[in-house]
Amino acid sequence: MNPSTPPAEPRTPSLYLPVECEIVAVSDLTPNEKLFRLRLPGGAVLGHLPGQFVQVSLLGWEEAPISVASSPGRGAFFELGVRRAGRLTDAMHRLKSGERVGIRGPYGRPFDLARMAGQELLLISGGCGLAPMRSLIQYCEEHPEEFGRVTMLHGARSPAEMLFRDELDAWEASARFACSRTVDRVTDGERYNGGVGLVTALIPPLELDPARTVAVIVGPPVMYRAVIAELRKKGLGPERIVVSLERQMRCGVGKCGHCTIEHLYCCQDGPVFWLDEIEHMRGAL
Repeated sequence: MNPSTPPAEPRTPSLYLPVECEIVAVSDLTPNEKLFRLRLPGGAVLGHLPGQFVQVSLLGWEEAPISVASSPGRGAFFELGVRRAGRLTDAMHRLKSGERVGIRGPYGRPFDLARMAGQELLLISGGCGLAPMRSLIQYCEEHPEEFGRVTMLHGARSPAEMLFRDELDAWEASARFACSRTVDRVTDGERYNGGVGLVTALIPPLELDPARTVAVIVGPPVMYRAVIAELRKKGLGPERIVVSLERQMRCGVGKCGHCTIEHLYCCQDGPVFWLDEIEHMRGAL
């Protein structure tokens, strides 16, 4: 395969050695997710593109790939949305401003902004998939002239697990975006004014031009097939559907083999793929 957008070279000096980054700010997104704002030494710029990831490490713990949750236009800062899901992320959730983490990268194939230029975008995210999608959303905010109409659909399990609630409010109020959100369930006593149901239920009412629309999907594996099926009903072919398979990665540099899908390495050939590149590969979706 010859990706139309090749992965950028990592900006940290070594492929294998992390650079210490200062934590500038930490904020709670949900009870299990935090947003970390980081700064490279000397005010260096990470130089990532939307859809790329970094390898995050803590001395004495371990390392994990985490997608960048901010656009390249944020200057010397970049942000990571981190869900508590293991030893490293548990340790990260105990860190405070002024402490440091190791960073390698950025790695991976980003969203193909050149191929998406001039198209209407349908951005569909589920759960913590909104964190990497946020990098693309911010890019769309900063470069409105590059794309047509931008429609955003986001689903979470419950109101308490909805990421970036204030930003979702702002996106819904913005003339730039058409934004809808939904949750799987609402328990008694929870304050919530959005839709209830699966994110797939938000697709049928949409009016799309399949010849001018690119759909981007980022979320848990269980949602991909259902979302793709709804998009096909809308007339979108696999050459107009983008998926991110970041869940499969581990080392980030194509050495461990953990993320292989047939002959592809998600961390090198992806994590972003056009559906027509992988739809017939066993284990891809």
